[in-house]
Amino acid sequence: MSSFAPPVQRLITELGRLPGIGGRTAQRLAFHLLRASEEDALALAEAIRDVKARIGLCEVCFNLADGPRCRLCSDERRDASLICVVEEPSDIIPIERTHEFHGRYHVLGGALSPIDGVDPEDLRIAELYRRVTGEPEEGQPRIREVVLATNPTTTGEATALHIADQLRERASEVTVTRLASGLPVGADLEYADELTLGRALAGRRALS
Repeated sequence: MSSFAPPVQRLITELGRLPGIGGRTAQRLAFHLLRASEEDALALAEAIRDVKARIGLCEVCFNLADGPRCRLCSDERRDASLICVVEEPSDIIPIERTHEFHGRYHVLGGALSPIDGVDPEDLRIAELYRRVTGEPEEGQPRIREVVLATNPTTTGEATALHIADQLRERASEVTVTRLASGLPVGADLEYADELTLGRALAGRRALS
């Protein structure tokens, strides 16, 4: 039987459902909220309610959006002929932080994993093919390159290979690229695993 009042225990339980939050962390967060002012606590509750009520998926790329289209798809300054494919909306954030990519995105909603029952039809892969092969909107260019930025995991690699094979068949004129992967800056070869080191060797380039 819990030593906390039922509302407190409920708060701890709900906080504990969040990813990466264990029981003790949930308790600390709950007591932090109890110590906070009513204004701050209600502001958090209102923010959660507001985001659930207003945020949906972009009708074009399936990124998070507070309208029919996300801000990236609505930005006419971005290169509409270049699409970067990611697994989840959260994957867009680190790419944007690099300030190196100026195209648009396509969010799959996960990665292929037959063992977990995730097949191509469970992801937004068909929508990607339609974007690449379909007629562009008026005033927009055709897709010239698709960058596969799925995670460098077994499922991410399988997803990238599957999409690359299908795009070669459906749109051979479109360039399909994959994010380079290898040794991180500052890493010692001594501590690199064989897969990482192998990718670094395969992706080597000439020094100018």
